[in-house]
Amino acid sequence: MPLRSHHILVLLCAALGWLGCNGSSSPSPDSPSTGSPGDAILIGHYASMTGSEATYGVSTDNGIKLAIKERNATGGVNGTTIELKTYDEQGKSQEVSAVVSRLIEEDHVVAVLGEVASSRSLIGAPICQRLGVPMITPSSTNPDVTMNGDMIFRVCFIDPFQGFVGAKFAHDNLKLTKAGVLFNRAQAYSSGLKDNFVSAFKEMGGQVVSEQAYGDGDNDFSAQLTAIREAQPEFIYVPGYYTDVVNIAKQAKQLGIKVPLIGGDGWDSEELKNAGDALNGCYYSNHYSHEDTRPAVQEFVTKYKAAYGKVPDGLAALGYDAARILFDAMERAESLDGDDLARAISETKDFQAVTGVISIDAQRNAQKDAVVLEVVDGKPKFVATVTPN
Repeated sequence: MPLRSHHILVLLCAALGWLGCNGSSSPSPDSPSTGSPGDAILIGHYASMTGSEATYGVSTDNGIKLAIKERNATGGVNGTTIELKTYDEQGKSQEVSAVVSRLIEEDHVVAVLGEVASSRSLIGAPICQRLGVPMITPSSTNPDVTMNGDMIFRVCFIDPFQGFVGAKFAHDNLKLTKAGVLFNRAQAYSSGLKDNFVSAFKEMGGQVVSEQAYGDGDNDFSAQLTAIREAQPEFIYVPGYYTDVVNIAKQAKQLGIKVPLIGGDGWDSEELKNAGDALNGCYYSNHYSHEDTRPAVQEFVTKYKAAYGKVPDGLAALGYDAARILFDAMERAESLDGDDLARAISETKDFQAVTGVISIDAQRNAQKDAVVLEVVDGKPKFVATVTPN
């Protein structure tokens, strides 16, 4: 893509309050602004700022805005301030192509951050690759996302590792060998994570006694849970989003299921509190814990709470890290041309991030640790750290 040194759009989750009208997407009035686009580096974000998965988009966007505020306070990138533009695709896959194309072709972006959901990143990534614009997804864990080409990166771990983390924790830490599985067959994240968990758990000698599926929009899981209960598992692996997990946990409790549920980073939301005590004693893998005593983590938690009045979840931390890694690459790049910027991102090594020490590997994935959290009264509590090796 031609050099546009003053127009860099980091496609990130849409800013809070961006509401699409009549099915379209519109820019957020709350995006940080440092002047006209000609006076700043414009970075952008596409995300589910509204809709059923809005907490994902809002948290990520908050993290990005905090990173921009901090960077601008210290001179921006090479003396130029940074400006954010966010678009809300409302969590609708059919909106993604228009939003990403608009950011690149109308707003003239040279870099993109987004999306949270793997299924939507899988739509946006080919567009960025074709148009020569680097894209960093903060939290899409499906391995296929970065396989779109040399312009596509991520700062989160990938599902083969996350599936291994869930299997290892259940097998080695909890000493459980019989699993039930309940997953969303229509969701790239859920089905991919399920496959990786099942493979890893079986390799460890574990047994999957029942594997049940559901579809997008389902809210009655009683038939699947009944089938799993009859198979008598020692735990149930639920690689879904929090929007499903809350209902699944409640219905499992109503059916008398007492074994723990274990899941992935899709659980990470303050909305888990809506499950009441049904999720107590359940576990999920995640990218960081706000209880981590590392100074970088505690400084981020303090600043985020001051800005937004709440403890940051993993999506907020990943948005913050994605933006900071982009800024670091911008400083090192020969220019802000797509090829030069992508090359600088690919050379990221041992970056001291909130979610861990991040190096970008040859497949443009982040090599990093994962944590396991236990849900206690709707809040995550740190339990363990699992390393890639």
